Amino acid sequence: MDRELRTVGAMIAIYCRGLHGTRGVVCADCASLREYTGQRLAVCPFRADKPTCLNCRVHCYREAMRARIRAVMRYAGPRMVLRHPLLALWHVLDGWKSVPVLKKG
Repeated sequence: MDRELRTVGAMIAIYCRGLHGTRGVVCADCASLREYTGQRLAVCPFRADKPTCLNCRVHCYREAMRARIRAVMRYAGPRMVLRHPLLALWHVLDGWKSVPVLKKG
């Protein structure tokens, strides 16, 4: 979970720097997205077995926030390889994990 939070934080920082022109800190809009993702990760029903969002069967983001994070990932994903190669590698490897089934009750 901690690595997932670092990865999404790095993606948001790349996105904000590239599209909003910030340096060192993210803008208020991107900071609110990062805070939202942290809140959603904290209550993820899969915990340590969490798959990547693309492979997840449970979508825990509101529709508007899902659209925002998709835009961030689409922009920052290819750039992660150069800026954060280890986080990018771990994200790819996490994408290959089998998707757990959420037990009811």
